[in-house]
Amino acid sequence: MNRPVWVVIPAAGVGRRMQLDCPKQYLEIHDKTVLEHTIDVFLGNSAIDGIVVVTGAEDEYWPVVAEKLQGFPVFQAIGGNERADSVLNGLHFLAEKGVPEDAVVLVHDAARPCLSRSDLHLLLAAIDEHADSGAILAVPVRDTMKRAKPGQKPFSILHTETREHLWHALTPQMASLGVLRNALEQGLAEGATITDEASALEYVGLSPRLLEGDSSNIKITRPADLGLAEFFLQRYLSEEEA
Repeated sequence: MNRPVWVVIPAAGVGRRMQLDCPKQYLEIHDKTVLEHTIDVFLGNSAIDGIVVVTGAEDEYWPVVAEKLQGFPVFQAIGGNERADSVLNGLHFLAEKGVPEDAVVLVHDAARPCLSRSDLHLLLAAIDEHADSGAILAVPVRDTMKRAKPGQKPFSILHTETREHLWHALTPQMASLGVLRNALEQGLAEGATITDEASALEYVGLSPRLLEGDSSNIKITRPADLGLAEFFLQRYLSEEEA
C-alpha cells in the first residue's frame, strides 16, 4: 500500500434526535467527547497521513477539541447542507492541499466512536484491491425486516422483506479521492439520493466491496445509544490494558 491515506469525518450535523442542545459528537464519554474517541483510533495508526474534520461554519465546540490534537495533521473544513455536501467539501479541501487523485480516503461518521482497530485494519488491507471501486464495513442483517405501509401513522406492516443478501452499512467507507469526488459531484448534480459514499459510487456504476465488520461499531443517534457506546468503549479500553 503505497498510496497516501486520509480520513474525512463529516461532523456538521446537529443531532436533533438526541433532543439535546449540544451536538451529539460533542457529548462526553469517559472524559472525552464522542468526536475525540472517533478520532483516536485513526491517530494510533501509522498508515493514516492525516484527518479532515468537516464542521459547521459556526461550530463553537471544535476549537476546544482541536487544541487537544496538536502534533498530528488534523485539519478543519466547512460543511454543507447535507452529509454528501460536507464530504465533498472535505475532498475538495484535500485536493486543494495537493493530495493526489489516487490517494485513498476513508469517510467515517463523527458519531461512530466504537470503531475497532481490527476493523480499521481490515479496511486498510483492502486498499490495493478495492480503492478504485470502493469498499465499506458492513454487517449482515440478522433481524426480520418489515416494510411499513406508506403514509400511515401509527405505522402498520405492508409485508415482510427477505433479509437474504441485506447488509447494514457502517463506516468507514473507502475509495480513492478522485473516484469518490467525481461520483459525489455527478450524483449531486443530477439530483440522485446520496445517503452514504457507497450510494454515490453505486450511482456511477461501481460495486463497492462489503467487508464484514463488528456490530459494536454503532452510530450514536438516540439518547439510549450513548450508554451502549460507553459500554463498548470501556470494553476496548480493558482489552488494551490487559
